[in-house]
Parts: sequence; structure tokens; C-alpha cells
Amino acid sequence: MDTLVLVFAGLFGLIFGSFLNVCIYRIPREKSLVWPPSTCPKCNARIRWYDNIPVFSYLCLLGKCRHCKAPISIQYPLIELLTAVLTVLFVWRLGLSPWMFVVVAAVYALIALSVIDLEFMIIPDRFSLGLIVWGLLFAWLNPNFEGVWWQKELYALLGAGVGLFGVLAIALIGTWIFKKEAMGGGDVKLMGGIGALLGWQGVITTIVFASFFGLVYSLGLMIFKGKKGGDVIPFGPFLSLGALINLWFLILPSMLLIEF
Repeated sequence: MDTLVLVFAGLFGLIFGSFLNVCIYRIPREKSLVWPPSTCPKCNARIRWYDNIPVFSYLCLLGKCRHCKAPISIQYPLIELLTAVLTVLFVWRLGLSPWMFVVVAAVYALIALSVIDLEFMIIPDRFSLGLIVWGLLFAWLNPNFEGVWWQKELYALLGAGVGLFGVLAIALIGTWIFKKEAMGGGDVKLMGGIGALLGWQGVITTIVFASFFGLVYSLGLMIFKGKKGGDVIPFGPFLSLGALINLWFLILPSMLLIEF
């Protein structure tokens, strides 16, 4: 992979990460993504373009608003860096292929919905249902699905169905057993999108990964923060992490032979 390509991928990731920060802040608050321009949430002063350069502006301003000196959340540069790193990794892994663009777009959606779920305990439909549409729309490009284009579409549809209805069944059973909501509707719809991208096998492995990481997170909260075992935690970030692992490792043997 050409180093220059990876550099441009990282720069694009930084820029798009800045846009993801806008989405993360405005979508759950039901605000427009395009208007008004970015402002300081404390003093409402408009943020100029030179104060909105990903990561660089945060460092130059020492993490504070230029006007009122209110602290700026470290989340902003972290999201920008995370988006840049994942962009570079997936461009390096998949090359400049049509499928790479499909995967990277899905990765961006997973980043945004994960942060929103962590903060608001919701997964907006535009991300979860959008991933279903995205996976079905570009299933014909998916190198992990075998057959001609219509067979790939059927495979994606099967994955979406297993993700939606299979996880819905698990959620209903869990609610009946534990007498409380075991999994939110946003998680169920998100699994439909993951299934459309990964197939029904990817649904299973994603749930396994997510359950493991969710358990580790819950134990950490219980040990270090005194949380109770029955406390509700956002599950979207762990489903997203499981999906990212699958997107990274789910690759056809023929592609591995070419790579190595």
C-alpha cells in the first residue's frame, strides 16, 4: 500500500471525524447538521475555521474556548483521531477497492452511534436502519458473500433477517427471564444492519464478542465504581466493536492468498 494513500486516508479520517463530532452532538438533540454554524456551548461564540481544524486547534487552544476559556471536551480530538486511525487501518487492510469505501462508511456510522449510545442510551434509526439499507444496497460488492449479485443480495437479506428477528427473540426471552428490558430496540435494529453487512454468521460472532466485552465492562463498573450487576449499560458500543472485529477479519481465503 502506497504510504501517500495512507496519509491522505488519515487526513480524510481526521476531517470526517470532525463531522462525526457534529453528528454526535446534534442528532440526539434533533438539531440541524448544517445550520447554525458551530458555536461554543458555553458562551455561544461562533467557532472560526482556524479554531475548527481537527486535533490541531484543540492543542493550540489548550482544550479551551478562545473567547470564554471554558474547557472543550477531550471527546472531540479523540473521535477525530479514532476516525483517522480506523480509516487508515481499513484502507491498508482492504486496499482502494469499492468494498473498502462501503466498509469505511459503515465504520463511521458505528463510531457515531456508539458515542451517542454511551451518552444518551439511544441508537438513532438513521444509523441502525441506514446500515440495513447500506448492507443490502451494496451486497453485490461484498467479497465475503459467494455467488452472483442476486445470491449475494439474498445472503445479505438473510443476515439482516437473522440480525433483526433472531436478536429480537433473544431480547424478548431475556426480558421474560429477567423481568426487565434485556436489549433495546435500537440494538435489535443495529444487529439487522450488521447482519446485512456480515451475513448470519457475522450476527452470531458479533453477539459473542459484544457479550464478552460487555461483561468485562460491567465487571469493571462493579469493581471500580460500585455499580450493581443489574444496572443497565449501553450495548451498542460493544455490538459495534464486535462488528469492527468481524469486518477486519472476515475475508475470503482467496483474498488472503493474494495478500500474503
